[in-house]
Amino acid sequence: MTRADVTWLATGTTQDRSVELVRLLKLSERREPAVVQVALWVGLGIIEGRLRPGEDLNSVELSHRFNCSRTPVREALMLLESEGLVEIRARKRPRVAAFTLERVREIYYVRQHLLALVGELVAAAATDDDLGVMRSRLTRMEQDAASGDIDSYFWGHVELQEEMTRIAGNQTLKGILDSLALRTLILRHASLAQPGRLSASVSDQLRIYEAIERRDGQLAAMLLERATVSALGAIERGNWSEVTAD
Repeated sequence: MTRADVTWLATGTTQDRSVELVRLLKLSERREPAVVQVALWVGLGIIEGRLRPGEDLNSVELSHRFNCSRTPVREALMLLESEGLVEIRARKRPRVAAFTLERVREIYYVRQHLLALVGELVAAAATDDDLGVMRSRLTRMEQDAASGDIDSYFWGHVELQEEMTRIAGNQTLKGILDSLALRTLILRHASLAQPGRLSASVSDQLRIYEAIERRDGQLAAMLLERATVSALGAIERGNWSEVTAD
C-alpha cells in the first residue's frame, strides 16, 4: 500500500464506489476514522480484485501506511472477517478469504431465486419516477460497458440492483440479499471481468428493464434468473485461480 493508495481513498470516485460498502458494514456508525479507512481500502481492494484470495494482510504495514495503531486495523479486519471477506487464523497473518467453487454455486443458486422475486415485485410496484431512475442508471452502464470500464459498470450495476430491491418494498427479502451482499460483490466483479461479459450483462439488464417497464413480472423474474445463471457460468469458465485460492 502506497501513499497514493491513501490519497485514492479520498477521491470522489472512491467515495461513490464506497457507498454500498459503508452501508453494508455500517461504517457510518464507527467513531474511529482509521477503522473506516482501513475497512474501505481493504474491502474495496478485495471486491475489485486488487487484493487476491489467499493474500496476506500485514497489520503492521496497514497501521504504518494509515498512520494509526494496530488496534483499529485489527478492528477493521475483524469486521471484514464477520462478512466473509477476510480470514483470521491463530498465530498467522490475516488473509483475503477464498471461495470454493461449491460455495460459489450455492450462493448463486440462492441469489437467482431471490432476484427472481425482486423482478416480480418491481414490475408490480415501480412508478414512472422509479423507471426513470432505472433508465438513467442503465444509460450510464451502457456508456461504461462501451468504454470497457469494468469497475464503473460494476458499481453502476450494484446501484441498479439496490434501487430495484428498494422499489420491491419487501424488507425481509432485502435483508436476506444484504446478508449475502459482500460475498456476492466479489463474485459479481469476477464474473464481469471475464471476456465478453460486459456486453452480455448490459444486454441482459436492458431486457430486464423492458420487461419491468411492460409490467411483465414473470418475464422479469425469468430474465433475472437467466442473467444470474449466466454470471455463474462466466465464473465457472474463467480462470478459477483468479477468484479463489487453495
